[in-house]
Amino acid sequence: MTDSTDDVVLSLRDVSKTFPGTVALDRVDLAIRPGEVHALVGQNGSGKSTLIKILAGFHEPDAGGTIRVGDTVLAHGDPAAAHAAGLRFVHQDLGLVMTESAADNLALGAGYPTGRTGGIRWREQYRYARQVMRELGHDIDLRSPVRQLSAVERTAVAIARAMRPAAAPIALLVLDEPTATMPAHDVETLYDLVRRVRANGAAVLYVSHHLDEVFALADRVTVLRDGHLITTIGVADTGPRELADLMAGGHVDIGERAIRELGDPALELRDVSGRVLRDLNLVVRQGEIVGLAGIDGSGRDEITMVTFGGSPRTGTVRVGGAEIPADRPDLAAAHGIGFVPADRAAHGLVMDMTVRENMTLTRLGDYLSGLALRHRRERSDVVEWGRRLGLAAPGTEVAMTALSGGNQQKVVLGKWLRTNPKVLLLDEPTQGVDVAAKAEVHRLVDRAADGGTAVLVASSDETELVRLCTRVVVLSRGRVSAELVGDDITRAAITRAGLGVAEEGVSA
Repeated sequence: MTDSTDDVVLSLRDVSKTFPGTVALDRVDLAIRPGEVHALVGQNGSGKSTLIKILAGFHEPDAGGTIRVGDTVLAHGDPAAAHAAGLRFVHQDLGLVMTESAADNLALGAGYPTGRTGGIRWREQYRYARQVMRELGHDIDLRSPVRQLSAVERTAVAIARAMRPAAAPIALLVLDEPTATMPAHDVETLYDLVRRVRANGAAVLYVSHHLDEVFALADRVTVLRDGHLITTIGVADTGPRELADLMAGGHVDIGERAIRELGDPALELRDVSGRVLRDLNLVVRQGEIVGLAGIDGSGRDEITMVTFGGSPRTGTVRVGGAEIPADRPDLAAAHGIGFVPADRAAHGLVMDMTVRENMTLTRLGDYLSGLALRHRRERSDVVEWGRRLGLAAPGTEVAMTALSGGNQQKVVLGKWLRTNPKVLLLDEPTQGVDVAAKAEVHRLVDRAADGGTAVLVASSDETELVRLCTRVVVLSRGRVSAELVGDDITRAAITRAGLGVAEEGVSA
């Protein structure tokens, strides 16, 4: 049953968006009630981002649909009209200037309070900034660059900026993947932040790939699939498995941890130290998937990068007995190490290059004939690898920016798998991808281990580590706090060890 326009903050009727060759949204209806947290979920490429960009005025929808904010028909393709109507947005990248202070970021767009001569009234600006941040539950240093804040504090600054006073009251706050780069221990703080926003009178449209967040926060959830609205349902009337199946259009097989026969040592770390990491000793054998856990700043988040040579280290790294010099990613790759970084856009892909160019970049010599590239063979290989990866892309010659996050991640993984690596380093391998793409990435990792690749996976997702790993090394303050094996690998055990709480029978 559809809500009447009298009891909704936001109403979409028959909203569609067509790009050349693609129907991104097909006659979508959506109604958000006052004071509710309404979740929006769907696989990568389902239409979520397109819908949000239409609301923000970035995209203009096809003719025939209507969008209302309260009783007002929203002008299409006009960001100023969206803002004037009371719509506010916190996008996944937050849009903060990381080198500037929280007080300065809060003034972006709205401007600073000024005196008669035009000078900035700093005392008033700091008083305002302190007040709005405290209303959201944060008492931070307003003068330090926001890059020094935690992920949840930066999100709070972005929310505070979005909700700054304006001519129109705030009707709806849109949060797009607010926990995508947030460590797990900050997520509960983010929940409190969202509840404070709702308590202040705004409705919230909460976009997330994480179903546990949907069930912790939302009143209702809308599912998109392939540009179509599948259902809007009360969160109390469904469960995680049912919701995942609705998103995927069928049963999602999340798989189970595999037990493999292990081979010889493939990767050896001896007394390896980095910026936080201290004296790590670790051996990963052929066919083994070893997890790395711990809160951000524990050292977990730098192990794969220092091993690959992307940041400074001391100590010894060996692959198959051969020592890999520090700060030499080229030699790490030449010795059989593949690396999937946490930030695929910054470190894993060349975003304005094509799928083909990114996929073959790691071993371009395969296609050189003299000084010329054999493009026909290159394209043929990329098509075959796209099939193996389950890659959903319009073709091999489209730019990476045209792909969803899950498909971008498959390209990063595929470009290394096609080199048949001896060692595969994975840092947050399923960050920002949907539940079905996550299951596919896990199957690709399993397949690599089945073929004898040694896999080292660093993840803040405890469920991911439980699913993939037969051994998990947990770090705290730069050092190993516990090593979990087999059935001892549970979410609770990983969390406790990450916080430095020892468990009976667990090695530390």
